[in-house]
Amino acid sequence: MPAPMSTPPSNAGSVASFFSRDRIRFDRNEWAGSFGDIGTDLPLLIGMILAAGLDPASVFIMFGVLQVATGLFYGLPMPMQPLKAMAVIVITQKLSGEILFGGGLAIGIIMLALTITGALGALAKFIPRCVVRGLQFGLGLSLASLALRTYVPALGAEGYALAAAGFLIMVALWGNRRLPAGLFVIGLGLGYALLFKFDAEAVADGMGLALPQVNVPTLDAVLTGLFVLALPQIPLSLGNSVIATRQTIEDLFPQRRVSITRIGTTYSIVNLIVPFFSGVPVCHGCGGLAGHYALGARTGGSVVIYGGMYLIVGLLFSRVSSEVLQVFPLPILGVVLLFEALVLLRFIQDQASSKADLTLALLVALMAFGLPQGYVIGLLIGTAIYYISKRRPLLTHE
Repeated sequence: MPAPMSTPPSNAGSVASFFSRDRIRFDRNEWAGSFGDIGTDLPLLIGMILAAGLDPASVFIMFGVLQVATGLFYGLPMPMQPLKAMAVIVITQKLSGEILFGGGLAIGIIMLALTITGALGALAKFIPRCVVRGLQFGLGLSLASLALRTYVPALGAEGYALAAAGFLIMVALWGNRRLPAGLFVIGLGLGYALLFKFDAEAVADGMGLALPQVNVPTLDAVLTGLFVLALPQIPLSLGNSVIATRQTIEDLFPQRRVSITRIGTTYSIVNLIVPFFSGVPVCHGCGGLAGHYALGARTGGSVVIYGGMYLIVGLLFSRVSSEVLQVFPLPILGVVLLFEALVLLRFIQDQASSKADLTLALLVALMAFGLPQGYVIGLLIGTAIYYISKRRPLLTHE
């Protein structure tokens, strides 16, 4: 695996430096990396649209706008993702769009309060690194399991052959900046889709310009969304969306300092805006960052490209969005997810010098991976064990 790429801090006072090649590029590596998070985002977006009866144009347009804005603002391959706990609850319980929008507004208010008061930064300092590593490792296990158990077998023998070809390409070209593996793997998937799955006539008939729908969440929707959706989401967001994301940036881009306050601010602001345009609540995430990085991205250009895809689908193809987006073969998405998982799994190596810290990280990972609300449980129990162990050793120290 290539060493993390160091990029110098940007000068926010200069427009030229804001769009410098250190922050924004659109080369072949950025194009390859732009598909690094689609395997987790797309199923959740489509699932929420179907379960809650959301307007596809609003969902895809707002999701695309946020990707573009995040890519430009951070200059890093750090995309926005649907809030996973919220998405799962909405899909499984078939909650209404109004409750989803209310929950998004509620979590935006809560995260803004935590950021402004400094509580978010205090929490980040309090939670030990070995626990963060465990959360990253647990997410890596979850992504690998999804890839190997669900996505790769999706098309039977044909899918296994497609996934094997994609896997061989990734291994053969891993770390090659001149011939980025991700570009060839995604090209393989697109070629398969165009040859065997794409209905050009149906897509052409369904074209038409669409815009987001304006929505004003009611107080009842906000309160219901707070208790049903926002509160279950907050611990996962603290662990994965904020703390683990900041750590992953530090791991992959050690010269690019991004503070907890900055991440919390953008997290909160976007969720204070999107509910009013019928968009789904979103967050940052270490998995998305790792996915874009794994396929070759090193700047915000990959996220801008990624957002542009959703913008085009939402603006022009929202009436046939499911047909357009679901033609991409799941086994190829499985290969992408698997290598995204590998990036996250490797971060635990810096805990190897301490048997106690490594053991605790693995324990947190297993809880995050195997238990309902495992990220919450792992975060709380792992942090408690760490501080109790400082007074009375519970795990073997070297």
